Amino acid sequence: MPALQALVMDRIEVSVVGADPLTRAGIEAQLGRRTGFELVDGAGPDGGVTLVVTDEIDAAALQAIRSAPAAGGRRVVLVVGRIDDAGLIAAVEAGVSGLVRRNSDPGALERAIRGAAEGDGTMPPDLLGRLLTQVGRLQRQVLAPRGLTLGGLTEREVSVLRLIAEGYDTAEVGRELYFSERTVKNIIHDVMARFELRNRSHAVAYAIRQGLI
Repeated sequence: MPALQALVMDRIEVSVVGADPLTRAGIEAQLGRRTGFELVDGAGPDGGVTLVVTDEIDAAALQAIRSAPAAGGRRVVLVVGRIDDAGLIAAVEAGVSGLVRRNSDPGALERAIRGAAEGDGTMPPDLLGRLLTQVGRLQRQVLAPRGLTLGGLTEREVSVLRLIAEGYDTAEVGRELYFSERTVKNIIHDVMARFELRNRSHAVAYAIRQGLI
């Protein structure tokens, strides 16, 4: 009995949305034959994984992706037929935790579901390469010319926080960067207000977590 209870508790609750009836039936039949999965209707209960199945990234697919995390914090795995670079970025921005192609082998789908349930991300290597290329292009062509970084901080904000992390006080930061003390204080205040940080130490910790300093 204890072994049976452990097996039930370890099962991943999976819901399938956005698929035509035949595709949905095929996926549910595939997962139903495997141990460790429990199929649920609609958004399902808290936790678990939602499979959003679509031929391509369109408004309906993006809405389904965005809606799933709100339903009890469920993670989303996208099962897609065709996806271009714009669709890839849109899906990631919408909140997918994993992505597999519809013509992938059954094992790839199962690995993506288990990975999402454990908090990991899964994506075919070629799509990951395309995503990283797009992120790099975004940084070079859009953010950098505006003095921004992917973490949402400007270059001068990063410079100020880096010096504070090294132990500089406000006056020393100002002298090092040729800012007035008021400017330094305003920069720190803006960062704290924008990211809802409690104090300077919290701001420094945020920048470190983001890999900015």
